[in-house]
Amino acid sequence: MNDMSITANADMALNLIDLERYPIENLEDGEGAEFLRTCQEQMEIHGWCNFDGFIKSHALDALAAESIDLLPTAETLTITRTIYQGSVDPSAPADDPRRKEYTHKATQLADDQIPEETLLQQLYRSPLLTSFIQQVQEKPVLYRCADEFQALNVVALQPGSWHAWHYDTTECTVTLLLQSADKGGEFAFLPNSRTNETEDRDAVDALLAGDMSVAKTFSRGAGAFTLFRGGYSLHGVTQVEGDRPRVTAILTYSEEPNAVLSDEVNIRIYGKRVEKILAARKAGKAL
Repeated sequence: MNDMSITANADMALNLIDLERYPIENLEDGEGAEFLRTCQEQMEIHGWCNFDGFIKSHALDALAAESIDLLPTAETLTITRTIYQGSVDPSAPADDPRRKEYTHKATQLADDQIPEETLLQQLYRSPLLTSFIQQVQEKPVLYRCADEFQALNVVALQPGSWHAWHYDTTECTVTLLLQSADKGGEFAFLPNSRTNETEDRDAVDALLAGDMSVAKTFSRGAGAFTLFRGGYSLHGVTQVEGDRPRVTAILTYSEEPNAVLSDEVNIRIYGKRVEKILAARKAGKAL
């Protein structure tokens, strides 16, 4: 699958990440500790950290190639959802923009479609990387997601496609941009647009009505690694233009050790393939 060598049982992150630029292997003292403090402050104030060139160039080529090679096995899904990713609230006024459902198309590999031996899976399972993400978020513990479909995904937005506005189902979203679009495909968001108790309805309404002046963006090239509080900031991806797709890996983590999504949510996200898997499993149990 790849031609990168590493000592048996070693952490693959040591081979893939630019540790000179991002010293995540030692965050206890020196430049590593200073780097961590900067990341924590950025996350606390702005709700995101973006690391351009996080992945070494030769490693990025390998990661992108193996992911793109797998895309023909993926489904192109038409996803319809409210910004909250749930069903429409019938009590909301008919003209309420938060009641509206938004549709986009994406080619998506679920975790069970990404082989264990891939570099991408090895990066996701890196204890070093998980520890770094935990410390940036200042969480007492952090686990890789236990959901068989949700844990690690690769999403390709083909030219003409986009990601509709939404909040994520997890507090913090972690992504690695494997291949950027020729043009467009920009990540756009409304910073800290809600908390557990309230939502900035004026700003949300303005964005949903098409006022992009209230949105923020930051530059992301291929190899960029991003932590983003997607559960609290409305966000999406602008339309992809040109000839090549925008390809992103999504790494999911949880503060709970065995976090899984409901069958309903997984079917809504992944479509007929997962619906058939889950139905067959239930039928088998009933026998």
